[in-house]
Amino acid sequence: MAQAFKTLQPGDRVPAFKARTRSNPQFTFDSMGGRWIVLGFVPSAGGDLAPAVQRAMADTAFDDDHACLFIVTTDLEDESTGRLQDIVPGRRVFRDDDSAVSRLYGAAAFGAGAIEEPRPMWMVIDPALTLRHIVPMRADAECIERVIGLVRDAPPPAQFMGFAVPPPILILPDVFEPDFCDHLVGLYQANGGTQSGFMRDEGGRTVAKMDAGFKVRSDYTLTDPDLIKATQARVMRKVIPQIARVHFFQCTRMERYMVGCYPADEGGHFRPHRDNTTLGTAHRRFAVSINLNDDFEGGAVSFPEYSPQGFKAPKGTAVIFSCSLLHAVSKVTSGTRYAFLPFLYDDAAAKLREANAAKVPNSAGYRA
Repeated sequence: MAQAFKTLQPGDRVPAFKARTRSNPQFTFDSMGGRWIVLGFVPSAGGDLAPAVQRAMADTAFDDDHACLFIVTTDLEDESTGRLQDIVPGRRVFRDDDSAVSRLYGAAAFGAGAIEEPRPMWMVIDPALTLRHIVPMRADAECIERVIGLVRDAPPPAQFMGFAVPPPILILPDVFEPDFCDHLVGLYQANGGTQSGFMRDEGGRTVAKMDAGFKVRSDYTLTDPDLIKATQARVMRKVIPQIARVHFFQCTRMERYMVGCYPADEGGHFRPHRDNTTLGTAHRRFAVSINLNDDFEGGAVSFPEYSPQGFKAPKGTAVIFSCSLLHAVSKVTSGTRYAFLPFLYDDAAAKLREANAAKVPNSAGYRA
């Protein structure tokens, strides 16, 4: 197989990946949208490129709010000797032991027995995860001075294009009428909920994980067939036609009939995530978030790749967005947020869901 380098250009959306850091064996890189990012690809931090890497790791321009830095190293000795360590906030190290990330970004060649010299480089990525600048990495530190200058001069993440970029979402009023909202909230209050986690792929299967630092929410699943049909009818009438109008996509399936509860006294929240990144969730196309009350503080839905602005929808109003969008729910600071939280997809995605059912525990419920 011929050896070659992948070539990325400014304007490309950068590839998603997961890689090992000191604190996380599967750090999801594309969860970092919402700030300027510098990726530094280096074969080793112990060679001629050490001054540039050390200069980058020492700079406080990387604070996790305006910008963050990731050094991607393929040298195992960078870890074993401790010469390349995370400095939090803002500066972290990806351990690219097999060069997979370096190949994905064009810093290492791919192909059988690749012997091409690596291409050390800096990449400056905007808050929407679009590549903006590529700077070759050199032995002197002049290259990183240029990169740091680009970062310091970059607009605030909230206006990274020079103005606020609105997220591509739909906000639809009166999807659920007030009495219907109250009925669903009453069912949760009468029956209680169960703490819910988030999904992650491990060993070729999609499993549920619990981490209160990442998500705090309890869920009550509807079981009454007539009530389920009532939620479907409202979504079919008021939501699906709007998705077809704006996105030219015809939803035919609905998944997950439940009331989610974010209580302030438990610190209810959900950190930035996407809804379709595992085998068990890959079929999901659109997420629907319908607030069932509005007498709470906090609990706003935001889309960090576009802006930090949060959306707290009025009672009965739906916020609809692609499951591939990075989104978060801010901490509820007063009261309790109740929301109805289904997903929508089509017949083609239903085949994918069925194909992946065997890879999801409790697949009978998964098919429901």
